[in-house]
Amino acid sequence: MRLGDTGKFAAQSLIRARGRTLLMLLAMSIGVSAVVILTGLGEGARRFVTGEFASLGTNLVIVIPGRSETTGGAAALMAGETPRDLTVDDYLALSRNPLVSLAAPVMVGAAGAARGRLEREISVVGTTSEFLKIRHLSMDRGKFLPGGDPSRAVNVCVIGEKIKQELFGKEQALGEWLRLGDRRFRVIGVLATGGRSIGVDIQELVVIPVASAQALFNSPGLFRILVEARSRDVMPRLQDQIRRTIAERHQGEEDVTVVTQDAVLATFDNILRALTFTVGGIGAISLAVAGILIMNIMLVAVSQRTREIGLLKAVGATRGQVTMLFLSEAVLLASLGGLLGLLLGYLGTTAIHGVYPDMDSQAPLWAVLAAIGVSSLTGLVFGIVPARRAAALEPVEALNG
Repeated sequence: MRLGDTGKFAAQSLIRARGRTLLMLLAMSIGVSAVVILTGLGEGARRFVTGEFASLGTNLVIVIPGRSETTGGAAALMAGETPRDLTVDDYLALSRNPLVSLAAPVMVGAAGAARGRLEREISVVGTTSEFLKIRHLSMDRGKFLPGGDPSRAVNVCVIGEKIKQELFGKEQALGEWLRLGDRRFRVIGVLATGGRSIGVDIQELVVIPVASAQALFNSPGLFRILVEARSRDVMPRLQDQIRRTIAERHQGEEDVTVVTQDAVLATFDNILRALTFTVGGIGAISLAVAGILIMNIMLVAVSQRTREIGLLKAVGATRGQVTMLFLSEAVLLASLGGLLGLLLGYLGTTAIHGVYPDMDSQAPLWAVLAAIGVSSLTGLVFGIVPARRAAALEPVEALNG
C-alpha cells in the first residue's frame, strides 16, 4: 500500500465518522488555541514592559533611597530602620558630575485638584525642567517648568491632556489657576498625549516644581533621582561615582540603590519570559488531555471497525500496514486540529489586541511551531495503542466480529 493510498484511506475514514472527527478536532484545537493565546498574552506583556522602559532612554541611571538589601525588608521594618532621604542638594551634587548629561529630581504624590466646582484626585510629580528631556516627553502647547534654582518654589504647573479636558473643558487652560491641595498653581503648559510610561498615564499627570512639591506634601525627601549618562560606555564608572558622592554626603553611609534601566529591564524580561513559558506549559496540558481523548475514541473506533480490519487483512494487508493506517488517521486528525486551533488562537489574540491596543499579544513563533509539533506528536503517541490493537486482530475473528 502506497503512502498516498494510506493518506486517502485515513481521510475517507475521518469523513465517514463526522461526529467522532468533529469531537476530536474540537479537543485538539482547544489545546492548541490555549497555547497560542496564553503565550501571546505572556509575550505581549513582556514586549509592553520592554517598550515602557525603552521610553525612558538607553543611558538612564536611577538613584533610589535605601540600600537594596534592606529597603522594604521585614527585618529593617522591625528594627525601626528607615532609609535616609535623598534631597535636592544630593541631586545638585550629582548633576555637577562631568559624566552626567542630565539629571532630574522626582517627587511623587497624590492631591486633590480643583477648579471652580470641579474636583478630582490626581497624581502630582515634582521635578525640574530637565525632566522633560530625560523622560522624552513633549509639549502640546505652552511651555514646561522654568529652569533656575530648584530650591525656589514657584506656583506654576504643567498638566496632562485629560486633566485639561476634565477640569477646563473647551476653555483655555494656559494662564488659568488650578488648586492642588491647599495651594494654587498657574497653568503654563499642557503635555502632549504620550500614552502610558511605567504604568503612569501621562495625560493624567500634573507636574510642578520640586520645591513646590516639597511644600505641598510637607516632605523634603525625593522619591528618585533620574540621571542620564553622557554615553553608555561611562555608565559603570558613573554608578560608582554616584555611590561615592552620596556616601560622602551621607556621613560615609552608602544608603542608596543605584540601578540602570538595562538592569531593571533585564530583570522584568527574565521574569516575564519565564511566565510565558509557564503559561504555555499550562496550555500544553490541554493538548495531553486532547491526546487521551483521541486515544479513547480511536480505541472505540477499533472495536466498531473490526469487520473493516478483517477485510483489509483478508486481502493481504500486513500488521504494519494496518498499524500505519490507524496511526495516519490519528496524526491527520491531530494536525488538522492543530491548524484549526492555530486559527482560533490568532483570532483570540487579535480580539485581545482590539480590546487592549497597547499590548501586542501575538504569540511568538516558537510557541506556534511548538503547538503544531506537539499536537502532531500527541496524535502519533496516543494513536499507537489503538493502531497496535487493530493490527493484532486476526482476520477470521475480525470478520466474524
